Amino acid sequence: MVKNPLPTILKFSTFGKRKVMTVSDLKLKIFRQIDTLEKDRLEEFYGVLVNFINEKKDIDDWKNLTEKQKQDITDAIEEIDSGKGIPHEKVMANIRKKYNNA
Repeated sequence: MVKNPLPTILKFSTFGKRKVMTVSDLKLKIFRQIDTLEKDRLEEFYGVLVNFINEKKDIDDWKNLTEKQKQDITDAIEEIDSGKGIPHEKVMANIRKKYNNA
């Protein structure tokens, strides 16, 4: 089997304009956009990227839970949505207070 020596070409549409890019071009474009991000946005992007990469694993993990575990998670989400949760900032303040500014 002979490997294709030509670079992989990606075709995508942006607002009706069709563009053709090699995988290398696309990676460079993504890198340049990432490189301009401020620290907070970069950390946010990293979280989104990791979630995207791990999405299938997360779905598989959910499928492996028992019905009771799934129900407990659903109940916890409903409690948070109804305002019964404790805000992250308050939890962190309590931990810092308890452990001397940890």
